[in-house]
Amino acid sequence: MTITTSGKAPTTSSPSPSSARRVVWASFVGTSLESFDFYVFAYFSAIFSGSLFFPELDRTAATIGAFSVLAVSFIVRPIGAIIFGNLGDRIGRRRTLLITIVIMGVSTGAIGLLPTYVAIGIGAPLLLTLLRVMQGLSLGGEWGGSILVAVERVEPRRRGFYAALPQLGSPVGTILTAALYLILPLVLSSSDMAAWGWRLPFLAAFPLLAVSLYLRLAIDETPLFRELVKTDKRERIPVLAALRKHPVAILVAIGAALLGIGSYSLMNTYTITYGVVTLHFSYQNLLVATTIGSLLQLITIPLFGLWANRISSARVVAIGAAGTLLIAFPMYYFLQFATFPILVATMIIGGILPTLSWAGLGGLMADIFGGPIRYSALSIAYAIAAVISGLIPLATAGLAAATNSAWWHPGIVLAALSIITLVSAIIAARWKKPVDELAS
Repeated sequence: MTITTSGKAPTTSSPSPSSARRVVWASFVGTSLESFDFYVFAYFSAIFSGSLFFPELDRTAATIGAFSVLAVSFIVRPIGAIIFGNLGDRIGRRRTLLITIVIMGVSTGAIGLLPTYVAIGIGAPLLLTLLRVMQGLSLGGEWGGSILVAVERVEPRRRGFYAALPQLGSPVGTILTAALYLILPLVLSSSDMAAWGWRLPFLAAFPLLAVSLYLRLAIDETPLFRELVKTDKRERIPVLAALRKHPVAILVAIGAALLGIGSYSLMNTYTITYGVVTLHFSYQNLLVATTIGSLLQLITIPLFGLWANRISSARVVAIGAAGTLLIAFPMYYFLQFATFPILVATMIIGGILPTLSWAGLGGLMADIFGGPIRYSALSIAYAIAAVISGLIPLATAGLAAATNSAWWHPGIVLAALSIITLVSAIIAARWKKPVDELAS
């Protein structure tokens, strides 16, 4: 089968239904594990990490230490994007994804086996940090590969839908994490949770890893990459080629990703803390509302992917950004009335519109970049956007301090993310061919 460097397959050829299902499941389980890892460790850092791994510090210093370890994975993620993006464009999408999922699953599960500070002293936080570094490196190469094994098997007119399906991993990871942290306190006492119960969410990564490995071993390398090897069109150092030849396109891809990733940091991290501390919602109510919003995404993401097939992924991203910009301030205004129905409505409305941008993101990036640098470009852009998004809760908290927690302060952050993504998506929609084809 002939594949061009833009990933265009003949319209007469498409994967069999069983092959397509295997590819989608292989992509989806990996992104689910990625999201699960992030939220499990975030909750762990907030509740248990300080007392278990930094007990010699006072409460404030222990909390800072715990969240510093959490931040490590964001810092090293671009390094992982460079390493695994380069590998993905050199040795193949499938082989690279097998490496990243093993590193991610083993390092996440291993946290559940770690001895605490009481057992081995300073070695405990050092080992925790090392495992967090491994997680961050693997995460840097996971998302781009998951998108590509899905989209590089179908003709461009179906790319929007297939690129949206791996995005289901994010709400699934959120649902799994919320379910664990809602159920465990009901079946375990506080002392059992502190003694050993905190390990269970991390150990759950091992069966997820087994399922993901089984699915990924069952798929073949993408036709596009096989054609790149056959025609000797691989770049010698794809990462450098992407950065040197197409820096503007990478900036556009970063901007397009900010709302989809950043809104999650804002809604599922900062807004939960803001809702408990300032608006006095219960932690359980916030988890339930977040879970309801995530369950709805299981329906909306595939639907938005089908819409992307019709109007293009870039336009779907732009519509999501424009809609989010319109509701950013009204949403946080009504949240001040602090009723549970309003909270649920906020999570649903504030989730659906950014989800448009999230669902269209993979297809937008795959449309911007062609085959020889595609894995590197997607990984770098996504990793940098994730690093920026990781700073959003801190930036929003600083804005709250500066404005005395005025009701509109989270709206400013959400509106800024929306504007950047809207402009980026409009620019991306103007490129009718991958940038490396336009430059050739």
